[in-house]
Amino acid sequence: MIKLIAVDMDGTFLNRHLEYDRQRFRELYKIMKENDIKFVVASGNQYYQLKSFFEDYQDELIYVAENGALVIDRQEVLFSADIPKEEVHQILNILERYPEIEKILCGLNSAYISNKVPDEFYKLMQLYLHRLDKVADFYSVDDQFLKFALTCPPEKTYPLTDALKKEMSGKITPVTSGHGYIDLIVPSYHKASGIQRICERYDILPEECMAFGDGDNDIEMLKLCFYSYAMKNGSDGVKAAARYETLSNEESGVIKTIEKHFKEMNLI
Repeated sequence: MIKLIAVDMDGTFLNRHLEYDRQRFRELYKIMKENDIKFVVASGNQYYQLKSFFEDYQDELIYVAENGALVIDRQEVLFSADIPKEEVHQILNILERYPEIEKILCGLNSAYISNKVPDEFYKLMQLYLHRLDKVADFYSVDDQFLKFALTCPPEKTYPLTDALKKEMSGKITPVTSGHGYIDLIVPSYHKASGIQRICERYDILPEECMAFGDGDNDIEMLKLCFYSYAMKNGSDGVKAAARYETLSNEESGVIKTIEKHFKEMNLI
């Protein structure tokens, strides 16, 4: 019996237009509510952006946001990471050595970006960070820090991820979903750790969990959940970690797979 369904968003649940079949999913969500199946939005993106996709029922859902650094269950904060300011400053010092990287400091209240970035880039980032403030100096930002979100030339994503792993020396863990995006997260806090918190709260076993992902930052989550699905468009690492493979995000692979399981469970 499936009791929890966790979905990554970009490249997994959402298509290239950052959309999904809303009516079809609403019908599935109604079935989840009736059968007490938890729906978890598990993403590297900001909580305020993630909830905007789910209309009038957004506050009923569970969010494992910021790659596990923030866990919110129906508006209740269950967990939030807290990177000490001293470590934040050390990480900023390291990042200064990589001019090809653009950095965003993600806090509990907002995300922060340099006021020197082009307006076009700022507007692009606002698609993923609904609370995004421009700052003149990262070192003076006052917030509870969850993670760093980095952007770089797509072809340099994996080489830079590897370089940062060596530079950070365990202070923080670089993870990537590919395509020019790298997150720096607190070690041991990831999507799987967030889902484990939810499972413990509701007495759910990994064997009762389903998960979908396409990027390397989904690997821990896919290894945790028994019904793990790599998207057809997913990375090789994701396909190796997942137990199953489904259609691409452009083909509504997540929704079609959930429908298939619900039919097998006689819920449809």
